[in-house]
Order: sequence, then structure tokens, then C-alpha cells
Amino acid sequence: MRNCVTAMLAAALFLCLAPAASQALMPYSQDFEGLGQADPGALGGDGWLVYANVFGPDWSYWYGYGTFPAPNAGNAFCNIVAGEGGAGQGLQQLVVFSDYNNANHADSAWIEALVFQEQTIGAGDVGETWTFTFDAKLGNLGGASSAAAFIKTLNPAVGYATTNFLPLDMTVTPTFWTGYTISITIDAGLVGQLLQFGFKNTATLYQPSGVFYDNVNFQISGPVVPAEDMSWGGVKKLFQ
Repeated sequence: MRNCVTAMLAAALFLCLAPAASQALMPYSQDFEGLGQADPGALGGDGWLVYANVFGPDWSYWYGYGTFPAPNAGNAFCNIVAGEGGAGQGLQQLVVFSDYNNANHADSAWIEALVFQEQTIGAGDVGETWTFTFDAKLGNLGGASSAAAFIKTLNPAVGYATTNFLPLDMTVTPTFWTGYTISITIDAGLVGQLLQFGFKNTATLYQPSGVFYDNVNFQISGPVVPAEDMSWGGVKKLFQ
């Protein structure tokens, strides 16, 4: 009998202390040290995605393309690089830049290139605050190019309309490593929507647009369960 009660208490404590099974959003952490710099599929294999929007010289929308696994080779979107880190960034970093394979650069079109992670929001996430932290360092960005980090939510039920866009300007980030934070609180209206966190830049005429990133983390910073459920009283309720 004692063993049975002990097992039931352990199960109850697990339910109270580890409610992650009911959550759709999951923590993510990446310092890029364990990804193969020479592996063209390293970023895509780690869940990084890319998408591009193309605007005319007058900013009229032309078209979009994606979503594709993020490349790690060539002149499109992003690469893993080495030798750009400081004491806290290790040997490898992520650089995000424009899609220079898009020939519309030559037409004075604006290419908005996005590199991001994507998750789906679940009912268990409502009321939680999730935080996206990262380090950034200005690369060779110049001309009319701009860059930003962001958290975004999109609603698949209405044509993937953007329901939240929380940007942080990286165009003027310093040439030394600096830490940044973006947060979002999940409300009931976001259940079933996509949440993206990552980086983007906008460039034209093949102008340089690179920004370096490292120590990417996405984690919960708000409450997971009510304080009452963390107490012995909360455990006892499971047996009533």
C-alpha cells in the first residue's frame, strides 16, 4: 500500500512540476558550436527556416517565396561562420543577410529575407510569457539595407495573417557583441497560431546586409502553473 501511495504522489508531483506535456511551445537554445560549418543542411536540420518577400522600388508587393529549410552555403539568407565571436560567443556564429541569388536585386526591388524558428501555440501556453534572447554584432550592413530581430505570430485560419509583430531594430546594433531580449505574452486568441522568432533584413541592389547572431534562446519567463498547484494542497486536490 505504501508503494502505491508513493507512486501516486510521485505522479501527482510530476503533473504539477512538469506541465510541459500540455504545452505546444517548447524552449530552444543554440550557440551554433555543435553545428557543422561545412554541412549545407546544418541550419535546416536544426529547424531554421527561411522566407522572402519581394517589393518593387515603390514598395508595392510583388511576391513571396518559402518556407524552405535554411541554407548553410552560398549567398542566400544565412550561413554558419567562424571567428566572429567574443569571449561569450565561442568559435561559431550565425550570419543573416539578403537573398543575393534573387536577380530582382538588380531591378531595385526590395528583398526582405527572414531566417527563423517556428512553433505552434497550444492551449497550455495561454497566460505564459515567452522570451527570445540573443547576442548580436553588426556585420557588413550598409547602403539602404536594414535588419531586425523579431517575434511574430501568424493565423493559418485567415491566410497566415500576421497577428503580432514585435521587432527590434538591428540596423544600428554596435560592431561589438550586445545582448537583446524580446518577449510576448500568450493570450487565448493565439491558440492554434504559429509563433516565429528570428531575424530579418531588407536590401536592394545587392547592397551588404550582414548581421552576426549567437547564443539564441527561447524560453518561458512567465508562470507555468498557479502557485496553489505547486503546494501540497494542490497535490491533495488530485486525490479528491
